[in-house]
Amino acid sequence: MNRRSLLRQATAAAVLPVVFGSLHLAAAQGNASAFRRVRPSDPAWPDQRMWERLNREVGGRLIKVETPLSVCRNAPDGASCGDLFKELKNPYYIGDNVALTQTAGWVDAWESQPSVYAVAAETASDVVAAVNFARDNNLRLVVKGGGHSYLGRSNAPDSLLIWTRRINAVALHDDFVAEGCAAQQPPQPAVSVGAGAIWMHTYNAVTTEGGRYVQGGGCGTVGVAGLVQAGGFGSFSKNFGTAAAGLLEAEIVTADGEVRIANACTNPDLFWGLKGGGGGSLGVVTRLTLKTHELPSFFGAVSATIHAFSETAFRELVDHFVDFYADNLLNPHWDQIVNIRPGNRLEIRMAFQDLDRQQAEALWQPFFHWVNGSPQDFTYQLTPRTIAVPARNLWDPVFLKTHFSSAVLSDDRPGASNDNIFWSGNLAEVGHFISGYESLWLPASLLQSGRRGALADALFAAGKQWPVELHFQKGLAGGSEDAVSATKDTAMNPDVLDAFALAIIGGEDPPA
Repeated sequence: MNRRSLLRQATAAAVLPVVFGSLHLAAAQGNASAFRRVRPSDPAWPDQRMWERLNREVGGRLIKVETPLSVCRNAPDGASCGDLFKELKNPYYIGDNVALTQTAGWVDAWESQPSVYAVAAETASDVVAAVNFARDNNLRLVVKGGGHSYLGRSNAPDSLLIWTRRINAVALHDDFVAEGCAAQQPPQPAVSVGAGAIWMHTYNAVTTEGGRYVQGGGCGTVGVAGLVQAGGFGSFSKNFGTAAAGLLEAEIVTADGEVRIANACTNPDLFWGLKGGGGGSLGVVTRLTLKTHELPSFFGAVSATIHAFSETAFRELVDHFVDFYADNLLNPHWDQIVNIRPGNRLEIRMAFQDLDRQQAEALWQPFFHWVNGSPQDFTYQLTPRTIAVPARNLWDPVFLKTHFSSAVLSDDRPGASNDNIFWSGNLAEVGHFISGYESLWLPASLLQSGRRGALADALFAAGKQWPVELHFQKGLAGGSEDAVSATKDTAMNPDVLDAFALAIIGGEDPPA
């Protein structure tokens, strides 16, 4: 099936609005900007001397961008093109290439296209120079850190790119006090992270090496700065809140070329907007300082895939899971994803914190006992499995490669750092092309005893047409008091506070 037919099928199904009926989804078309930026074909495009002057200002870190995809233009079936597409399944290769993004595009919306020039920024001063140059010459300006933006905000043709990949230092603090806040805030443990850092390296520094936890994203190659500015959910958000909720301070270059500090005491309005207001919306972030937390004893996961032999049995399975979730999992210990798929399949990929393996197994035992009691109706395509690891080891590359080698993949380029790992479950997202997407926050009121049947009916009907993913970490209902309170003070949609999950229907293809 090609991308266009896939999107047409997804659109025709219109599954979420039909079966849930509580959300009025509208496709918003952005108006063309009133300010036309100067393009390379325009007479006002900066001449070579001007670019050379910018290069001197940024210490020789101006790059004339050329895409590696050019090897496929004249010989799409050639060996070089084939080798390139193998590299495009390595997120570290993509992240280290100025011309590429982790998302290749979205059908009928955008395709990843490289900038003309890029500043490979290493300091806030480099960012200032790039911002001033773009403003003074009326150029399109785009910012890329991790390059994961589903909406294409980390690339733009005919533009100047600020590439923050090299601003990636991670520094732990025992007693951090935000600038100007000495009289209002007590010192607290924190971590300062450069705008180009990714979560896998940040977790390794904070948790493996530092013995603390910072709330970030589940996909390890996502950039820290972009996730925080977008709000940011992760595997344990029900207990620790969103990434944005943990922001204590940011260093940001605004459109006037000024380096500003934003926190609760200094530029507080700017600070609030950075907590979920959208990456690059208010300026170019160069450094973030985030709250760190005490580690729980364990992190862990429960996985299983159950196949029902009939639609009647599958409807009963969905109903039973809804009851089980509402009665046992709607709390700060449990997050992550359950998929309801065509073909009568229920995929369980749940994560937990602050429980040991025996406690988690005991909690799930009644659910799997119920499944086991009806072999005429159900079978396991993936046998139930529960694992728990000491929390300090969850992002430890050596530990993971030794004890859970199938769970991670490594950057296989010659000379690559041994710390460059990523979850094998994220492989399909590397360089992917989005075919379609709909989502809906599911309010916790749907889990009231009198409404669970209607919820199960809706999930069953939707899952017959298209895979429905329930992302429990992307709703804070049932979360800890601290998580909910901190997330209230962010720029995120407040619907997240009352939602127990985000339901997602989407399609994707590999890069092509």
